[in-house]
Amino acid sequence: MTHPPAGRPAEPAPGETPWAAPEPAPRRTIAAWSLWDLGSNAFNTVILSFVFSVYVTGTVAADPERGQQVYSNAQTIAGIGVALLAPLMGAWADRLRSRRLMLTAATLAVVVTMAAMWFVRPEDSYLLLGVTLIALASVIAEIAGVFYNGMLLQISTPSTIGRISGTAWALGYVGGVLALVIALFGFILDGGMLGIPTEDAANARAVALLCAGWFLVFSVPVMVWGPREVPDAARVREPFRPLRAYREIVARVVRMWRQERALLHFLVASAVYRDGLGAVFSFAGVIASSAYGMDTVQVAVFGIAANVVAALGTWVFGKVDDRTGPRPVIVGSLAAMVAFGVVIVAFDATAVFWVFGMGIAALVGAVQSASRTLLSRITPVQEANETFGLYATAGRAVSFLAPALVALFTAVGGARLGLLGIVATLALGLAAIWPLRIPGVTSRR
Repeated sequence: MTHPPAGRPAEPAPGETPWAAPEPAPRRTIAAWSLWDLGSNAFNTVILSFVFSVYVTGTVAADPERGQQVYSNAQTIAGIGVALLAPLMGAWADRLRSRRLMLTAATLAVVVTMAAMWFVRPEDSYLLLGVTLIALASVIAEIAGVFYNGMLLQISTPSTIGRISGTAWALGYVGGVLALVIALFGFILDGGMLGIPTEDAANARAVALLCAGWFLVFSVPVMVWGPREVPDAARVREPFRPLRAYREIVARVVRMWRQERALLHFLVASAVYRDGLGAVFSFAGVIASSAYGMDTVQVAVFGIAANVVAALGTWVFGKVDDRTGPRPVIVGSLAAMVAFGVVIVAFDATAVFWVFGMGIAALVGAVQSASRTLLSRITPVQEANETFGLYATAGRAVSFLAPALVALFTAVGGARLGLLGIVATLALGLAAIWPLRIPGVTSRR
């Protein structure tokens, strides 16, 4: 690797991966890092998607329609917060070079915020508190993910990064499924097997405590055994100025346009198809209910099955990533998902929706994990946190695309045709990523 100009970190030459160390991290460190994914998905699956958000909008709010509107507004503000804060916090972490400390602080903040959700009583006067806590936890969890993803280069080698990333992402799906099953059967359905009283919605509120404890338990290992870095004493002593940091981030984007065009290309292309990937799980339950008449239990069963299949697919394709490189995994999976989606729309049958829906689910995590490894392969290790912050920001910048297309196709042809909105987003992302070639990084060929 060539020496960088003064004041700038070294950039990888074409085909050269910017690894922190040539040797793999100890298994204990890798396991500790992976378990964080297992713990964090309790928030995404139980709080954000299936249980607590439904409690807040449907029970706490006196009017469910108003509850959904207030919740949507809060999540919009949260998205803006992530877009503004993620690259800034990433730049700060790169400066301190203490990802483990930053990840620990962010994780504990998410845990405390989730635990505070216990105080959201089933009264309309608590609606603002409920949506605010969920939105706040969303922002902090996204920022924590920036620090977490930035560790990947520290614990992997070019031959193991796909397997490590894929295994951790698969564990995230497993953690989400387990937490959801415990929440549904232990707390919610028929009063819950744990016998928590339903008066004052104590059982629903206790789900927040479950998720807080779940996240904390599985995060302790990375707090203790996670990879460590040696801080740059000169940079630590230098005052951190947010406005200056934003100027440096803008300068980094300009530099990417001039000197790291492949990295900028990937950030833009991945933002498009990641919006489609997010829509797969965001709209799957809605489409299953409105287009195929599934009730709440059937939708929950479909969701659990989809998460299990996603975990298996992510684990398998993580190994493929190490053999072929991330680009074939991303391109092949996106192409297959587009084809599966077209089949579902073409044949109006619940069995087809189930079979090909599971096929799509098996590939969602594979693309997400391979995207993480591709970004890690082409990012200078000294700028990993800032780059993953930009990765989060880019994703937020186009987060309107898939929902808008789903709404458009639904208005034109009904709920089942709305699936074409997701297919179209994935196809646009596939077209955007297709030209990207980085010899020795995007493919092993």
